[in-house]
Amino acid sequence: MAKPQIAVQMMMLAGKVKELGLFETLKKVNDMGFKAVEISQVDMSEENVAAMEKAVNELGMNICSLSAYTQQVHPSFPVDSFDLHFDKIVSDAKRLDVKYLRIGSLPFQHYGHADKFIEFAKEMEQWGAKLREHGIKLFYHNHHCEFDKVDGKVLFDHLVENTSAENIGFEIDVHWIQRAGLNPAKFIKKMAGRAELVHLKDYRIVTPAQEDLIGALSKGNMDVFFNTIQFAEIGEGNLDFKEIIAACEETGVKYLPIEQDDTYGRDPFESLQISMDNLKKLGYAEYF
Repeated sequence: MAKPQIAVQMMMLAGKVKELGLFETLKKVNDMGFKAVEISQVDMSEENVAAMEKAVNELGMNICSLSAYTQQVHPSFPVDSFDLHFDKIVSDAKRLDVKYLRIGSLPFQHYGHADKFIEFAKEMEQWGAKLREHGIKLFYHNHHCEFDKVDGKVLFDHLVENTSAENIGFEIDVHWIQRAGLNPAKFIKKMAGRAELVHLKDYRIVTPAQEDLIGALSKGNMDVFFNTIQFAEIGEGNLDFKEIIAACEETGVKYLPIEQDDTYGRDPFESLQISMDNLKKLGYAEYF
């Protein structure tokens, strides 16, 4: 079985990109030993695309996937979207030799509505068919709210059933699958043939301080006890990554971007180093 390549999800380093510039950030990632990145929450300006191209040509960096949306998400969050920037998105992908595009989420106002999920799935399918003409495959990245049940049916199933395997793949995020109450390895196997991207993200339980618990109890508000889940560096939480990566190998997953939505004050480069070190200890040194 071919080894999937471990990558870095660049949303973790959005602050570093602003501080250091994109090329210098990618160079630091490369110097750490990561040879592939997934681009998200990075402005696809000419300056940044040129920096990515330089990283590909000078550092041998593999841009494994880029992010895009079917349409604009919100005025406060401008993105490249197929409805306004299709030709640019395709041009950027070809310039960087990228074969995968991924959608980070459907619009928030769609959550909880089966009809909106079906509508969005059909919209994705149409864009996926257009991208396939250019040799590019489109993927959808899950969170946990896609697994809400509406009228007895899991909303995520609408995305699967109203798209085709040839046009739409799924980027499985193992933390959010666990948070949705499912087993990540089993879910990856269930999605065999449609999941070539899998986010590695751990799932940590943090016990609140005793004084916080007692204070919450005295007020009759136990949110501090219920809300104990955190994102975590790989190997610092509870997920079984040997089982997860074995499922990825079995099903033909190509890339494993490490993503940690919040590092809770820790420098993200330090978090990435911890994740890398722990994955190497688990036997995955050759996957980078």
